[in-house]
Amino acid sequence: MAEKITRIESPQQLTAWRESLQTGPARGVEGVLKILLCTGGGCIASGALALKQALHDAIDRANLVDKVQLVPTGCLGPCVKGPVLLIEPGKVFYQNVKPTDAAEIIEKHILGGEVVQRLTWPGPDDDGELKPTPAQRDITFFNRQQKVVLRNCGLIDPGCIAEFIARDGYRALGKVLSGLTSEDVLAQLKASGLRGRGGAGFPIWQKWSYAHQAPGEKKYVLCNADEGDPGAFMDRSVLEGDPHSVIEGLIIAAYTVGAAEGFVYVRAEYPLAVERLEAAIGQARLAGLLGENILGCGFSFDLEIRMGSGAFVCGEETALIASIESLRGEPRPRPPFPALEGLWGKPTVLNNVESYANVPAILLSGGERFAETGTEKSPGTKVFALAGDINIAGLVEVPIGTSLRELIFDIGGGVPGGKKFKAAQIGGPSGGCIPAEHLDVPLDYESLNDLDAIMGSGGLVVMDENTCMVDVARFFMEFVQEESCG
Repeated sequence: MAEKITRIESPQQLTAWRESLQTGPARGVEGVLKILLCTGGGCIASGALALKQALHDAIDRANLVDKVQLVPTGCLGPCVKGPVLLIEPGKVFYQNVKPTDAAEIIEKHILGGEVVQRLTWPGPDDDGELKPTPAQRDITFFNRQQKVVLRNCGLIDPGCIAEFIARDGYRALGKVLSGLTSEDVLAQLKASGLRGRGGAGFPIWQKWSYAHQAPGEKKYVLCNADEGDPGAFMDRSVLEGDPHSVIEGLIIAAYTVGAAEGFVYVRAEYPLAVERLEAAIGQARLAGLLGENILGCGFSFDLEIRMGSGAFVCGEETALIASIESLRGEPRPRPPFPALEGLWGKPTVLNNVESYANVPAILLSGGERFAETGTEKSPGTKVFALAGDINIAGLVEVPIGTSLRELIFDIGGGVPGGKKFKAAQIGGPSGGCIPAEHLDVPLDYESLNDLDAIMGSGGLVVMDENTCMVDVARFFMEFVQEESCG
């Protein structure tokens, strides 16, 4: 059944809706259990949709339709363990769940109150032996993370705007439109120290300030979701699991710089992300959060999706702009920079998915509070996609400054088969390889720069002792050559 959405005419109505949701089904009804099933791209590839149907059938056979809520969510993180699910209350985490396990979960856990131990996460006990670890809070992969960007991923249905609003969704937008000026927003972003999460780490407030101060009535905001680094799937996962957080960040950016139009540039190879983003934009329009006179505050802004054909070079901001303009995706000389002369020659703000998803959290908690996490020069958290020779490949979010060792060995479970760690490739084709002697390097912009590496968008590929570094270099050279615009 389609979600019924009523247009919101004011920030006060938005607050009233949120408060009603926080005591209703979106927050959970007393006596009703929730099965949060990951339906992100990774888990779908592992069979999550068949599992979803099997769980639905098992719930129906047990006459538990009114007692159990099956919620399709975005990525829960450990993609290699998929399909995965979380049962609330209790936050019991199950991994590698198959459709044939659905009946046992319903009968044993839901009806009998007994954990299905064989499907839980194996964790070490006091003697170092592996034992079942059912509670999510006791699993190192989860309890070493700090989630800001991924705050809703795995906890809400990305296709339900009500669930997003119940978890303070669009609250920051309501706060902004209730009386904050562009200068107020910029001041909070400056205090936060938020740097762009897509590459070089340029301060967000500075880029937005240039566009805000640029003359002209026509301005644009763009979101770069053209994630082309090998092994990277951070932005895709956010769009699949929490698209409204990105939309909210874009609307706030548009208000701050004075833009009425925006575009999300996403590659066509991400059909699930495109589908969920399209649905979220449609919901936001119905709710009066996009379009004319948003929340009755006199501010208008609308958003469109533009799909790229997968060219790696279109991740570069000026090539991306050219592609949106229906021109060949080739980088342009800078200056002028897009903040002054971007899309169709107009002032343009362009950031990536993760950057925009941080903005609402900053405006709700305050810039200074945000800056308490991370390092002095690189505040906040960073989302990484762990791939390659690592036991727990998947999506993680940690404070900037976390060491490479902690990320790979404590959170990622180390290298499979007891093999030695050789290097980690970070920052995509433009990045570098960090060898074993630098495992304790803090992952921040300055420390990585000292090693001739970059943070990039957050793709991190682990390599074991059997990896030939000459082959790695050749692969990336061939990749860059193939993807070059000429």
